[in-house]
Amino acid sequence: MKRTLGVTCYGFMLGIGSAALARAEQTWSGQISDAMCGKDHSMMQHGGKKSSARDCTLECAKSGSKYVFVSNGKVYEIGNKTMKDLQVHAGHDVQLTGNMAADGKTIQVSKIVMPVTRK
Repeated sequence: MKRTLGVTCYGFMLGIGSAALARAEQTWSGQISDAMCGKDHSMMQHGGKKSSARDCTLECAKSGSKYVFVSNGKVYEIGNKTMKDLQVHAGHDVQLTGNMAADGKTIQVSKIVMPVTRK
């Protein structure tokens, strides 16, 4: 009985450790965009004039489009869509930290910062 319990506990702890490794936070570089435009704002015009990525993202979000994150040409959904920093950094190139969902399509964001530029 003791041996079975020990093996079961070891297996359980190994499973917890594996899950923790799979859920470790990562940091990506990319841009906060909106689901309608994704990685390309070039065709968008608001108010009859061509918009910057920031203006376009804010306007599309105001119209109901959800914020997304674009990194290396791939568009990721954002799990916590109401995070205030999404609006603050709309259209900006950022470093985003969070956890990738098991589906590989959604990121639960914990932090967004502007990259440091050196002169």
